[in-house]
Order: sequence, then structure tokens, then C-alpha cells
Amino acid sequence: MIDFVGKKQWFFFISGILIVAGIISLAVFGLKPGIDFAGGTSMILQFSPPVEQSQLREEMAELGYAKATIQNAREGNFIIHIGEIPSKEASELAEKLGAELDSQVKIIDYYLASPTVGAETARNAGIAVIIAAVAMLFYIVWAFRRMPKPFRWGTCAIIALIHDVLIIVGIFSLLGWLAGVEIDAMFITGLLAVVGYSINNTVVIFDRIRENVSRHISPDFAVTVNSSIVETLGRSLNTSLTTLFIILALLLFGGATIYYFVLVLLFGVIIGTYSSVCISSQLLVVWEKKEWRALLPFTKRTA
Repeated sequence: MIDFVGKKQWFFFISGILIVAGIISLAVFGLKPGIDFAGGTSMILQFSPPVEQSQLREEMAELGYAKATIQNAREGNFIIHIGEIPSKEASELAEKLGAELDSQVKIIDYYLASPTVGAETARNAGIAVIIAAVAMLFYIVWAFRRMPKPFRWGTCAIIALIHDVLIIVGIFSLLGWLAGVEIDAMFITGLLAVVGYSINNTVVIFDRIRENVSRHISPDFAVTVNSSIVETLGRSLNTSLTTLFIILALLLFGGATIYYFVLVLLFGVIIGTYSSVCISSQLLVVWEKKEWRALLPFTKRTA
């Protein structure tokens, strides 16, 4: 039997490194806001025959759009983010690009957002995440109301969710700095989906812990928790792997408009599975046995 609980300090140490690195990245680089939050125009242009990104960037600069953000979306498609321009000007820009680059240009998608709407979207997104976390806390407290101190169970689950969100946001902060990855409304949608997925995995493990506590399989709560993790490990991994196969297919063939949404899901499923197995249940053990020193790396356990 794998001793997950016995290795909890390693898990806390790994999570601590990831969270601290993410917070540092957020403090230094921040997040790169997309059109939904910063305002402006987003277009997907399709070039036939395809052109090079460097050629497109050079031509955009010559036409007066030097500050445009250009992202290669494969198969001759490019995502272009620029300041607010009406649809008529966007069509004229596409025609000029086609003429200068000797290519047929088609506007696949056009989206315009004002900075005011972007600020409201950002605020609503934050409220949505907070409401979801609070609702899940009360749901878990209610679901485990027959267990001693059910609030403890809900709190540990929410801490694991915060752990997931911080790591994902930190990853996107680094990707924004390294690869120009932006966050938009689809990023928030993906984040909420990950929160739901992660809490589902956590509840499955918590439910098995509740069953094993009722069966009195061991007087040691740590042994009961570890047995419960091992018993549900196959289900958790199988569910995650089958989900990842679908996500990878969407990542490869889903198109540019949902690319960041799928990217959030990819990281979220991996991190959510890890936190369900290695973080939330171990936090229950630490709280139950008052082993607070276990939260610090490689300290001796208290008696």
C-alpha cells in the first residue's frame, strides 16, 4: 500500500514551491489581460495561401498597427488583438493585408470590447469564483454534517481549491511573460470548470474516508485516510486520464477560439487530481492530529 499520508510533507513542499513561484510571477509580471478585460478588438484572420507571422507583423506595423498582438493559430489563421476599431475598418485592414501579402484574407471572427465592459467582466469573474467557493464550502459541510466537525472537511476542500487556483493563475502569469498567453472570459470559465472537477474528486475521497471511519477500519485516522486514498486512487486516475484524452484532442483540433479555455482545463485536471489525492485529505489528517509542524518542510512530527 502506498503511504500517501506519510509523504504529506513532500506534497506540501512541492505545492509550496509552486504557489510561491506563482505568487512571485504574479507580483513581477502580473497577468496579461485579453480583450475581454483590457478592451479593444480581437480578430481571427485566415490567409490562403498561408503567410509567415513575421511578414504579417511587419505589414501591420507599416499600416499603422505596430502595437498589435499577433498570435499564430495554425493552418493559416492568426489571432490579432488591436485597439478598438469598427467592423468596417477591420474589413478594410483585411483587404489591405491581402493585397500587400498576396493572399486571400477572410475574417473568421471579430470581437469588440470596451475597457469599461472589460473592467466589469473582471469584477464579475472574481465574484463568480468567490461565490462558487463559498457555495461549495456550505455544500460539503452539509454533506458531511453527520461527521464530527464537518466545517473542517469543507475548509480543507476549499483550501485545496485555492491551492489549484493559485497554481493555475501562476502558470498563466509565466506563460503570459514567456509566450504572450492572455487571460479572457474563457479563462475564467475554464477556471470554474476546474474548480468543479477538483471538488468532485475531493468529495469522492472524502466520502470513502467517511465510510471507512464508520466501519472503524483503524483507530488511527491517518491509516483510515491513507486506505481511503488508495481505494479511490484507481477511480481518480482513470477519470482524469479519460478526461485528459478529450482535452488533448480539443487542444490539437479544437481551434484558436477555445485554445486558452482548453489549456486551463489541461493544467486544471492535472493539478486538481494531484490536490485531491495529495493535499486535501492530508490537510484533514494534519488538522485531526494537530500536526501543524507537518505543514513546514521536513520538520519532525509532534507527538
